[in-house]
This record gives sequence, C-alpha cells and structure tokens, in this order.
Amino acid sequence: MTTVVVSVAVLLVLVLTVVAFVSRRDRDRLSSEEDRAAVRHAGADQRRHEAERHLASGLAERHRNPPST
Repeated sequence: MTTVVVSVAVLLVLVLTVVAFVSRRDRDRLSSEEDRAAVRHAGADQRRHEAERHLASGLAERHRNPPST
C-alpha cells in the first residue's frame, strides 16, 4: 500500500512539474511588440488595398457608363 501511495505522489509531482514547465514556456512565447506591429501593418496594407480596389472599380464603372447630359 505504501508503494502505491508513493508512486501516485511521485507521478503527481512529475505531472505538475511538466504542466508548470509547459505553461512557463508558453508564457515566454506570447506575442511581442514586433508581432503586434506586424499585425497592425498587415491590417493597414489590407485596408489600403481594398480602398484602391474600390476606387478602381468606381473609375471603371464611370468609364463604362458616362453620365447623361
């Protein structure tokens, strides 16, 4: 019986150690300021591209159907 209790205690300590190690490693891996800046830059590029596409679409539509006088 003592062997079972000691084995379970050792296993529990081992599992807790692994969980603590993995959580600490993941905390160190959280996004940095460079990652946030890259996300903002990508979002700005996407919005600029959409605006240019919208402008080009409007110009093409006006060219295809000139306003009546």
